Amino acid sequence: MTKSIISEYHARRGISERTHNSRLTQSNSLASRRELLGALTIAPLALSAPPSAWASVPSQSVPAADEPVVLWRTREGRSLSRFRYHNAESFFLGVEKGVVRQPTDKLYQIGIVLQLGLSSHLLDVGFADAWCARHVGLQVARSLAHANATGLGFESADMELLAAILSPYSKWRHADVRDIAPDFPFTAQEVRTLTRALLDRVHEVTGHPRPRGWRQRFL
Repeated sequence: MTKSIISEYHARRGISERTHNSRLTQSNSLASRRELLGALTIAPLALSAPPSAWASVPSQSVPAADEPVVLWRTREGRSLSRFRYHNAESFFLGVEKGVVRQPTDKLYQIGIVLQLGLSSHLLDVGFADAWCARHVGLQVARSLAHANATGLGFESADMELLAAILSPYSKWRHADVRDIAPDFPFTAQEVRTLTRALLDRVHEVTGHPRPRGWRQRFL
């Protein structure tokens, strides 16, 4: 399945399989996000699921058409959003420090980190946690689609591919190293760099403070 996702990705994007540089754009600026959040303080917003570039990829990670969701920002949601972001940083620390070494364990851990980080954004803009549990689950690609549709501003071809490969991230928990495609399109460093970039973006757009002891985390 991972091979088919990678092949479909390169066919759709029309790029070399050796090209992995992240292409972040800021089409969803902080200003537009502030406008969205400002509107939510006045009235809830009903959204339909965003269209997906992966509509024909035979993978369970593809965002399907969901029932419309009503975004409603609350103090409780904001607090849970901060908790999720801090948990994401905590889980990622083991990867950054090299504590998690086995390749499939790393992918499982990265899946958790990305889902926590994306969940932080979704909760912050007003998605209900229960709705996310029903309609997003462990699908990192679906979280990414919803997050970018609501102002995260992390449009990256490489992150779309990584999210599709990881989804659902639970499949990597007891996977064998042979389950990783020989042409897996990222090095370990590239996966870490993409993950760090996403967490930094979540930190930036949500305004959540870094976790306690952030400056001393590598000491």
